[in-house]
Amino acid sequence: MSLGAEILQGDRRALARALTLVESDPHAADDIIAEVYPHTGHGVVVGITGAPGVGKSTLVDRLAGQFLARGRKVGILAVDPSSPFTGGALLGDRVRMEGRGSDVFMRSLATRGHLGGLARATPRAIQLLQAFGKDLILLETVGAGQSEVDVMGFADTTIIVVVPGLGDDVQAFKAGILEIGDIFVVNKSDRPGADQTMRELRQMLHLGPQRAWMPPVLAAQAQQDVGVSEIADAILRHSEVRLTDPEQQQRRMQEAERLVRDALAEQLVRRVVNQSQAKGRWHEVLTEVAERRLDPAGAAKALHLDQE
Repeated sequence: MSLGAEILQGDRRALARALTLVESDPHAADDIIAEVYPHTGHGVVVGITGAPGVGKSTLVDRLAGQFLARGRKVGILAVDPSSPFTGGALLGDRVRMEGRGSDVFMRSLATRGHLGGLARATPRAIQLLQAFGKDLILLETVGAGQSEVDVMGFADTTIIVVVPGLGDDVQAFKAGILEIGDIFVVNKSDRPGADQTMRELRQMLHLGPQRAWMPPVLAAQAQQDVGVSEIADAILRHSEVRLTDPEQQQRRMQEAERLVRDALAEQLVRRVVNQSQAKGRWHEVLTEVAERRLDPAGAAKALHLDQE
């Protein structure tokens, strides 16, 4: 039986092996993805992002408990910074959330240098979890500030987590993060300044463009499991609104285009690099770039012309 077929039958070990494969050798996973892809696209993907230290991991863990209690099949993808030595995930979110046991499938993904707060393997990891039968996937990003707008491309619902005491830093959200958030959570709301932070966020949201869904600003103390139920309710409400959104088909087409473009770019790069290495040109061109005799764009053009 193929690895894809084992995943569709609910084999956890097969899922774990496939996730390792999409991280370490995406090309080798092509056949697995092709087999399970018709069984993907269902359920809800919830992206949870915010600066380091705001309590994202704790909130993810508590939300997992909430949705398990509501009968949902939960998967967690926690994207961590990569070790510069091993390429593995540094923070080890799996250790922090392992208390959920076999009820939740939890996986840490290393960014491996990929920008935007997510890992290159993220879309395929989501697809594998959906094929496995998970109908609610919590996607926690690295937490690197405004570069994390990438999460909107993968998540059906995006949660922005902040903490009180940001002061003028809240203003920085206006340039990008405010536009991608579907739900805003002021975590550690027992701290001084929580009410002010919530007021500022609500004011900025009302000053922004009008939407069919007005993002709520919710208070929480995830460590004490306070306010988490209300966040889960908001996620489900947003899911219902999203399904009736007339622009939903357009979003699906945009997602399809992004996935195809990414796959095409990866295949073209792999082909050019492999052929250039076979001809002995790869090292030669890299040497010219390293010695500043050729710029990177010129090198790419030269390698591309070599293939014609």
